[in-house]
Amino acid sequence: MNATATARLLADIGGTNARFAWQNGPGAPIEAPHTLPAAEHATLAEAMQQYLLRIGRAAPPACSIAIANPVVGDRVAMTNHHWTFSIAELKAQLGFAQLLVVNDFTALALALPALAPDELRQVGGGAARPEHAIGLIGPGTGLGVSGLLPDGRGGWLPLQGEGGHITLAGTTPREHAVLEAIGARYGHASAERAVCGQGLVDIHLALAQIDRPQAVPPTVAAPEITAAALDGSDPSCVEALTLFCAFLGNAAGNLALTLGAKGGVYIGGGIVPRLGAWFDASPFRARFEAKGRFRTYLEEIPVYVIHAKRSPALLGAANALESSAPFAGRAD
Repeated sequence: MNATATARLLADIGGTNARFAWQNGPGAPIEAPHTLPAAEHATLAEAMQQYLLRIGRAAPPACSIAIANPVVGDRVAMTNHHWTFSIAELKAQLGFAQLLVVNDFTALALALPALAPDELRQVGGGAARPEHAIGLIGPGTGLGVSGLLPDGRGGWLPLQGEGGHITLAGTTPREHAVLEAIGARYGHASAERAVCGQGLVDIHLALAQIDRPQAVPPTVAAPEITAAALDGSDPSCVEALTLFCAFLGNAAGNLALTLGAKGGVYIGGGIVPRLGAWFDASPFRARFEAKGRFRTYLEEIPVYVIHAKRSPALLGAANALESSAPFAGRAD
């Protein structure tokens, strides 16, 4: 089937999954979503071709890709997956007239104003203030960070940074010990090293090393740690997930202060939405607000957990094609 002149291929590429969808033009419904495991495809181009084959359509004129990686030029090498590619070469290989590649959390930020109330769950705080900065943070395979700044004309400018790699600080002796162990393992205890799927595993390992230094620590997968924490069957898993949420609250509070995010802080990614009410009762909110003299400032800021059925980053990727923001990964 041939594509229309305004059609675009949309993609949300993470370290684990590659999500694709189709849009017939600006403002049109997003349709034909498919998720492909990234590990089953040697290259991004191969995964894109597989998607087009599945839906029986030729490559459209335009494509917008949200990817879990910094995008600073033509060459993209994923941080948490082996895919690497040239934007110009990918454009030529698939035959696109226009190709835009943006950070996945930059794309997700562009989708935030369009989220419906039933796609969000508020965790503390008051009402969001219109036309104020919005923060976005979310643990998954990595830790994404972005936000929106009002442009003064009723629109938004998305942030294009790598805030997930800031240095993470502890606030208790136990947290300091865990971060020291993670820092010794990786050379730098960034927020992402603790607040992501692998980070949960590393927190659990660090606790075992601290409590039983002579024993060989067991390596437990993140889903197993989460399950044991949620049902309360393993105290070490409960503590690991509790620290995970505390570290996330610390980083989210820093983001809110840095941006002045009176418009709210949103939590995306694949981990937190699965925690449900357990997350609400975790130390997250207390740590979010625990900023000394600025506790009152943060107490007013609402935090929203995103519960969208379809990847909002796909909508954000579509919105990026219409955005006036200067994206480095644009090939027209």
